[in-house]
Amino acid sequence: MLRTNPDENEMKARLYQKYVESVRPALMEKRKYGNVHQVPRLEKIVVNMGVSAQLEKSAVDDAARDLGLITGRKPVINKSRKSVANFKLRQGQPIGCRVTLRRDVMYEFFDRLVAAALPRIRDFRGVSSRSFDGRGNYSLGLSDQTIFPEIDLDKIKRHQGMDVTIVTTAPTDDEALELLKLMGMPFAEGR
Repeated sequence: MLRTNPDENEMKARLYQKYVESVRPALMEKRKYGNVHQVPRLEKIVVNMGVSAQLEKSAVDDAARDLGLITGRKPVINKSRKSVANFKLRQGQPIGCRVTLRRDVMYEFFDRLVAAALPRIRDFRGVSSRSFDGRGNYSLGLSDQTIFPEIDLDKIKRHQGMDVTIVTTAPTDDEALELLKLMGMPFAEGR
């Protein structure tokens, strides 16, 4: 007989438990999936911060520090692949940073994004439902990193935007939209 650790369920993210207990059965019933593995799920979340090449050298370090505070993971520094004279950009110059989140950390970040960060946006009426890429992935642009409670407003030097891409296993945008709605993403009505 296989014994499971009684503390194992407590260690999983709250949103993952919601997915297993209510979202997955609701999707199976509505979409008539024959197998539990056909049900769409979150695969990964990629958080990206781009920094202008004209800013001083410490701009990328500041963005990486803020992104590390927000996600709890050390960001990877992105460097330019080509030199572009019009943008004063040289090959190998740092131009941004990114973090890829998977499993429990991904669910915890999604929970914080939906429950704490998005409601802090001024005049927030929901996110657009038109930001899907055609393959079930959703991209969201945030104009300011200070909406996350982890950022200390006294310590930031410049306001920095970021892109959040939520990658799902859904084959169509319609299925991914339904999954994200059930997970708690606040989509705007009428858009």
